[in-house]
Amino acid sequence: MNGPYSPQAPSREEVDALEGETVIEFGTDWCGHCRAAQPLIEQTLATRSGIRHIKVEDGKGRVLGRTFRVKLWPTLIFMRQGQEVARVVRPTDVGEISQALAQLN
Repeated sequence: MNGPYSPQAPSREEVDALEGETVIEFGTDWCGHCRAAQPLIEQTLATRSGIRHIKVEDGKGRVLGRTFRVKLWPTLIFMRQGQEVARVVRPTDVGEISQALAQLN
Protein backbone atom coordinates (compact mmCIF):
# COMPACT_ATOMS: atom_id res chain seq x y z
CA MET A 1 0.00 0.00 0.00
CA ASN A 2 1.26 3.44 -0.90
CA GLY A 3 1.29 4.71 2.68
CA PRO A 4 -1.59 5.26 5.06
CA TYR A 5 -4.37 7.78 4.65
CA SER A 6 -3.33 11.03 6.26
CA PRO A 7 -5.58 12.48 8.95
CA GLN A 8 -3.97 15.88 8.21
CA ALA A 9 -5.91 16.95 5.13
CA PRO A 10 -5.08 20.09 3.20
CA SER A 11 -7.75 22.78 3.08
CA ARG A 12 -10.02 23.08 0.06
CA GLU A 13 -8.28 26.36 -0.77
CA GLU A 14 -4.90 24.58 -0.80
CA VAL A 15 -6.28 21.81 -3.03
CA ASP A 16 -7.85 24.30 -5.44
CA ALA A 17 -4.48 26.09 -5.72
CA LEU A 18 -2.48 22.95 -6.60
CA GLU A 19 -0.48 23.20 -9.80
CA GLY A 20 -0.18 20.29 -12.21
CA GLU A 21 -1.93 16.94 -12.02
CA THR A 22 -3.19 15.55 -8.72
CA VAL A 23 -5.17 12.52 -7.58
CA ILE A 24 -6.83 12.91 -4.21
CA GLU A 25 -7.86 9.58 -2.72
CA PHE A 26 -10.44 9.65 0.08
CA GLY A 27 -10.79 6.59 2.31
CA THR A 28 -9.62 4.98 5.54
CA ASP A 29 -6.99 2.40 6.42
CA TRP A 30 -9.62 0.04 7.88
CA CYS A 31 -12.01 0.16 4.86
CA GLY A 32 -12.13 -3.16 3.01
CA HIS A 33 -13.02 -1.50 -0.30
CA CYS A 34 -10.04 0.86 0.13
CA ARG A 35 -7.63 -1.99 0.85
CA ALA A 36 -8.92 -4.01 -2.11
CA ALA A 37 -8.48 -1.05 -4.46
CA GLN A 38 -4.89 -0.24 -3.44
CA PRO A 39 -3.14 -2.59 -5.91
CA LEU A 40 -5.32 -1.27 -8.75
CA ILE A 41 -4.63 2.36 -7.83
CA GLU A 42 -0.90 1.82 -7.40
CA GLN A 43 -0.61 -0.16 -10.65
CA THR A 44 -2.42 2.51 -12.65
CA LEU A 45 -0.68 5.53 -11.13
CA ALA A 46 2.70 3.87 -11.70
CA THR A 47 2.10 4.18 -15.45
CA ARG A 48 2.32 7.99 -15.28
CA SER A 49 5.05 10.05 -13.68
CA GLY A 50 4.63 13.52 -12.26
CA ILE A 51 1.20 13.00 -10.75
CA ARG A 52 0.78 14.05 -7.14
CA HIS A 53 -1.16 11.41 -5.13
CA ILE A 54 -2.67 12.60 -1.87
CA LYS A 55 -4.35 10.05 0.39
CA VAL A 56 -6.81 11.72 2.75
CA GLU A 57 -8.51 10.00 5.66
CA ASP A 58 -12.22 10.66 5.38
CA GLY A 59 -15.13 10.29 7.77
CA LYS A 60 -17.33 12.14 10.18
CA GLY A 61 -16.10 15.64 10.84
CA ARG A 62 -13.65 15.58 7.91
CA VAL A 63 -14.33 18.79 6.02
CA LEU A 64 -12.39 18.21 2.79
CA GLY A 65 -14.36 15.10 1.84
CA ARG A 66 -17.62 16.95 2.37
CA THR A 67 -16.54 19.76 0.03
CA PHE A 68 -16.11 17.12 -2.69
CA ARG A 69 -19.42 15.40 -1.75
CA VAL A 70 -17.63 12.11 -1.01
CA LYS A 71 -20.14 9.44 0.02
CA LEU A 72 -18.33 6.12 -0.56
CA TRP A 73 -14.72 4.97 -0.13
CA PRO A 74 -12.43 4.96 -1.83
CA THR A 75 -13.23 7.98 -3.97
CA LEU A 76 -10.50 9.23 -6.30
CA ILE A 77 -10.69 12.80 -7.54
CA PHE A 78 -8.52 13.53 -10.60
CA MET A 79 -7.54 17.19 -10.79
CA ARG A 80 -5.62 19.40 -13.20
CA GLN A 81 -4.58 22.87 -12.03
CA GLY A 82 -6.92 22.58 -9.02
CA GLN A 83 -9.98 21.66 -11.09
CA GLU A 84 -11.74 18.29 -10.96
CA VAL A 85 -11.69 16.57 -14.36
CA ALA A 86 -12.72 13.03 -13.37
CA ARG A 87 -13.87 10.93 -10.43
CA VAL A 88 -13.83 7.21 -9.69
CA VAL A 89 -15.78 5.70 -6.79
CA ARG A 90 -14.93 2.23 -5.49
CA PRO A 91 -12.86 1.10 -8.46
CA THR A 92 -12.89 -2.63 -9.13
CA ASP A 93 -10.59 -2.74 -12.16
CA VAL A 94 -7.63 -0.89 -13.63
CA GLY A 95 -9.71 0.25 -16.62
CA GLU A 96 -11.88 2.58 -14.55
CA ILE A 97 -8.85 4.31 -13.08
CA SER A 98 -7.02 4.41 -16.44
CA GLN A 99 -9.97 6.13 -18.12
CA ALA A 100 -10.04 8.82 -15.43
CA LEU A 101 -6.26 9.19 -15.61
CA ALA A 102 -6.49 9.71 -19.38
CA GLN A 103 -8.79 12.69 -18.78
CA LEU A 104 -5.88 14.52 -17.13
CA ASN A 105 -4.26 14.94 -20.58
